[in-house]
Amino acid sequence: MKNAVVVGAGFGGLALAIRLQSAGVATTIVESRDKPGGRAYYWERDGFTFDAGPTVITDPACLQELWQLTGRDMAEDVTLEPVMPFYRLNWPDGTNFDYTNDDVLLRQEITRLNPDDWAGYQKFLDYSAGVFKEGYEKLGHVAFLDFASMIKAAPALAKYQAWRSVYSIVSSFVKSEKLREALSFHTLLVGGNPMTTSAIYALIHKLERDGGVWFAKGGTNRLIAGMVTHFQRIGGTLRLDDAVKSIDTLGDRVTGVTTESGWHIDTDAVAANGDIVHSYRDLLKTSRSAQRTLAKLERKSYSPSLFVVHFGIKGEWPGIPHHMILFGPRYKGLLADIYDHGVLAQDFSLYLHHPTVTDPSMAPEGHSTFYALAPVPHMGKFPVDWDEVAPILEKRILDEVGRRLIPDIHERVVTKFSYAPHDFARDLNAHLGSAFSLEPVLTQSAYFRVHNRDDNIPNLYFVGAGTHPGAGIPGVVGSAKATAALMLGAR
Repeated sequence: MKNAVVVGAGFGGLALAIRLQSAGVATTIVESRDKPGGRAYYWERDGFTFDAGPTVITDPACLQELWQLTGRDMAEDVTLEPVMPFYRLNWPDGTNFDYTNDDVLLRQEITRLNPDDWAGYQKFLDYSAGVFKEGYEKLGHVAFLDFASMIKAAPALAKYQAWRSVYSIVSSFVKSEKLREALSFHTLLVGGNPMTTSAIYALIHKLERDGGVWFAKGGTNRLIAGMVTHFQRIGGTLRLDDAVKSIDTLGDRVTGVTTESGWHIDTDAVAANGDIVHSYRDLLKTSRSAQRTLAKLERKSYSPSLFVVHFGIKGEWPGIPHHMILFGPRYKGLLADIYDHGVLAQDFSLYLHHPTVTDPSMAPEGHSTFYALAPVPHMGKFPVDWDEVAPILEKRILDEVGRRLIPDIHERVVTKFSYAPHDFARDLNAHLGSAFSLEPVLTQSAYFRVHNRDDNIPNLYFVGAGTHPGAGIPGVVGSAKATAALMLGAR
C-alpha cells in the first residue's frame, strides 16, 4: 500500500492518518467542513471560543503515542492542563459530590453520602480495574473481524458479567442512590444508557483514576489543531471544505474517492471516518455488497442525540468547576424517556462545561464561556421541527442553570446559540441526528459493531465511533490503532 485516503478529519480519522503517514503511507484526509475536528468542531463569536465537544480528555498516553511514532513530543503542539475535580455532581436538593482520584478527598465525599459505601466502592474499584485490563488494555485496540475472536474474549466477558448493565453492577457494590448515579453516569459520555450499557464500560472509572482528566489549553480544538500540525509536518495532506461524493469501487475493490467539487484521487485503500450509515448509504451507493450491509445497519439501535446551549456571559465564576453534572429529579425515568419512549421530558439532566475556569483566554477579559448539554432522543424516536423546539428548550436550560448556579444569567448573556439533533444530521451526516453513532450495548459491541475492515471489500476500512471499540476520545483513537494495524498488515 503506497497511498491511502481517510474520509473525515475527526479524532479517529486524524489519529489513523497520523499512524499511516508515520509508517510511510502517503495519506490524504478529505473533510467536508471548513475546519477539521468532526464532532470536535469549534466556533469563535464575539471574542468567545466555543468547543462543540468532546471536552473530557482521558488516557493522554493514547494521544501522546501518535507523536512518539516519529520521535516527536505532543507537548510541542498541545498543552494539556489537569482538571480537578474531574466533575462536580449536583442534585436538585443541593447536594454536591466532587469526583476525583484523590482517595482522601474521595473518601470524604463518599462517606458524606453513605459511610457504609466506602468498602463497597473499594470492591467496585477492583471490578473496574479488572474490566479495564480485559476490555481496554487487551481488547480496546484490536479488531474483531470474525466470530472466533469474540469467542476467545468470551471467558473474560463472562467473568465480569458483561451481560449486566453498568448501573446494575454499581448497585451491587454501593447502596446510596446518589453514589450509584455518580458511578454510572459515565456511559452517557459515550452515548450509552447506564441501565442497559454493558458492565464492561465500568472500565471508564479506572481509565480516569489512572490517567486523570485533562483539558487542552485553548480548547479541544487546539488538540485537533496540534494533530493537524503534526500530520502535515510528517508529510500528510489535508483537503478541507470539499465533501466526498463517492467512494469509488470496481468489483470488490475500492479504487478511489471523488468529491462534490469534482476532484478525484486514485488510492490503494480508503478508511471512512464519517457516519457509518452515511458512508454505506451515500458514499458506497454503487456497491451492491455495501447496500446489503446498509440494510443490516439501518435495523440497529442508535445512541441519542444532544441539545447543547453555548453561551458567553459577563463575569467570572471561580466557584463553578470545569465540569459539572446537574442531575434532574429523575434518573431511571429520564433515561427511559430518552432511550426507550422518545419523549422530550419536562425535566432533564445537564452536563455543564466551563472551560474559562481553567483557561481564561477562551473568553474576553472579565467574561466566561459555558455550554450546557442535555441528552435528548434521536430524530427517529422524536421526529419534531427542532427550529420550533430549540428556543423553548434553550430558555428552559438557561433557566435551570440560573436557578441552580447563576441567578441573573439572562441579564449576563453576551452571546448564545444552540446546537440540536438536526444540526448533527446536517453538519455531520449523523444518522437520525445521533451524537455517538451505534448505541454501545453488548449486542452492538466488539464483533457485533461495524468491523474495522469491510467483510466484502478488503481495502475499505472504518474508524471512529461507529466501529470497535466505540465513542469517546480513547475509543476512537483506539479504533485508529486497530484499523492502522489491519491496513499496514495488508501491505
